[in-house]
Amino acid sequence: MEKLRKVVKEIAYTRDHTNSPALHRSLVPLLTFASSLYGVALHIRRSLYRSSFFHQHRLPVPVISVGNLSWGGNGKTPMVEYITQLLLDYGISPLILTRGYAGGDEAKMLERHLQGGPTKIGVGANRAATAATCFEKYGCANPSSIRTFFDRETAKVKTISQEIGSVVLDDGMQHWSMCRDLEIVMINGMNPWGNGNLVPLGPLREPLPALERADIAVVHHVDLITEKSLGDIEETIHGFKSSIPVFYSKMVPKHLFDVKNDRSYVALEALHDATVLCVSAIGSADAFVKSIGMVGARYVDRLDFSDHYSFKAQDCETMRRRAKGLENRSESKPIIVVTEKDYNRDPEILKSLDPYIVLVLCSKLEITPCRETNVDDFNFTLCKILAVS
Repeated sequence: MEKLRKVVKEIAYTRDHTNSPALHRSLVPLLTFASSLYGVALHIRRSLYRSSFFHQHRLPVPVISVGNLSWGGNGKTPMVEYITQLLLDYGISPLILTRGYAGGDEAKMLERHLQGGPTKIGVGANRAATAATCFEKYGCANPSSIRTFFDRETAKVKTISQEIGSVVLDDGMQHWSMCRDLEIVMINGMNPWGNGNLVPLGPLREPLPALERADIAVVHHVDLITEKSLGDIEETIHGFKSSIPVFYSKMVPKHLFDVKNDRSYVALEALHDATVLCVSAIGSADAFVKSIGMVGARYVDRLDFSDHYSFKAQDCETMRRRAKGLENRSESKPIIVVTEKDYNRDPEILKSLDPYIVLVLCSKLEITPCRETNVDDFNFTLCKILAVS
């Protein structure tokens, strides 16, 4: 199954299959048919919401949706954390609503980063029901007073109410059953649209005209793409909605910790001039591997799995064999590095890779100054939209 997932992903990011392997070419007709069915179902579902046949829930506080149009690697969850911290800075207690997909690796990461603070995290497929439970438990701030927090002149409040003042929808763009006041679409700058087709033939969860619904677009991994690619992405976005403000973000490595002690702190300098084996099951492994190279590793090898994949015992053997091969070639023990998402999925299995050190990379999303925009512009635009919503 894991091999098939990799093949499907390779197809999704290949525009011309003429020179693809036979297995890839044999799957294209089936994936094309499945993609057509998905498109029809998507259109029907969207039409039923537009006609109010399906009910949309309106929450009593402002709702900020962070989503994407394509498969993973777009920076959704890091952006959710960024916005959550912004709300806290404004004195607003946020509620994060997330599906908890594939064992809740992203929810666990948010919980670890935000634990001890006033942020609430609700996990469940029925996010309206989850929100209702949280409102009943923690209370709800007065909606008319909440929006004054988003006025630039009054956004210096330091006292944080324990009542929920805003909701952040993680992966919310296709969650049409809930109304939102602000729609942020995250775009993976390294490969934004794949082959341009809907899943499973391509990586798109919706056709590109869905960009019209977004209030803000954020191009992620901007530090890893060329100026020409950036211009092409902007042109595509503005081709569907000329008025949408576009901002830029990147992941900045901060530190590492040992898988055997999640409270340990390992400086990035531990990877300087080291041989590193990057192991990941995330949406954008390329960005992860490049970040390790930029930290200063002498040699970087990689072992990629499909997004949200849960490592098994045989995978650990594969990691150990790959690490041993690197050790024989470099005459020094390599360091195995994984992402936080991989660690959160199953911390215990990664502790069984002795004699090799396994470190977890902790990174943080930053809004990057680019094309005459910066973090202050992003924060101001977000607040301005919410203040009048």
